[in-house]
Amino acid sequence: MSMSLQRISALVMRYLYLMRSSWPRLIELIYWPTMQMILWGFINQFFVGHSEWVAQAAGLLIGAVLLWDVLFRAQLGVSVVFFEEMYSRNLGHLFVSPLRPYELVLALLTVSFLRTSIGVGVAAGLAVVLYQYSIFEMGLPLVAFFANLMVMGWAIGLMVVALVLRYGLGAESLAWAVIFAVAPVSGIYYPISVLPGWLQKIALLLPSSHVFEGMRTVVREQVFPLDSFWMAVLLNMIYLSVGLALYLFAFHTARKRGLLLQMGE
Repeated sequence: MSMSLQRISALVMRYLYLMRSSWPRLIELIYWPTMQMILWGFINQFFVGHSEWVAQAAGLLIGAVLLWDVLFRAQLGVSVVFFEEMYSRNLGHLFVSPLRPYELVLALLTVSFLRTSIGVGVAAGLAVVLYQYSIFEMGLPLVAFFANLMVMGWAIGLMVVALVLRYGLGAESLAWAVIFAVAPVSGIYYPISVLPGWLQKIALLLPSSHVFEGMRTVVREQVFPLDSFWMAVLLNMIYLSVGLALYLFAFHTARKRGLLLQMGE
């Protein structure tokens, strides 16, 4: 069997043209290394001067990881389940039925809640067995943290769905990219005071930063910060409203242009 450089170069050119025509694919090339560098840079900066601070609060990092996974899984539970309808080219079939756009949203949110509860619940159980740490010791504050992170995940998931309805599956990588964009400024593993001043202002606009700050207060001081809780609730109401509005607008545009029957192709 002979090898043809011409055929190989033709395929390479095809993939390069595909990449050039899709800005999400181009961004993805530099996105992940950059996000990892920024996140771990802040973690390293925090540990340099506060290693004893973390040691005094047993399980603080494990609790942070579990709560972060609530946000991550909640967002994926909305966007990835929606993508499955696009992969199977079933979206058009759904909407020739009496199904309403908001009914699909409620179904996605329900599935997201179930997926997140199962996934994080198993991980929390293993943390008890492996590390003798139970996140459930937080009590009622855990419910508040869980609910706020779920709602924020839903809001981001709806925004991603709206972008995919508008730009097609070329934008599906945003399901993973967008959620990790907020990780460095959410203060998951470190207080937001570690961030530069201008980033702290951005962090305060995210419900997740108030949740993780509240989590550290509960673990270290056994006090539930009501101000952080209500600020997270207020911001989540805004985020969820924006996410739902973008989804409905994108759906209306896709239906008007006949894109629903072409999704997945």
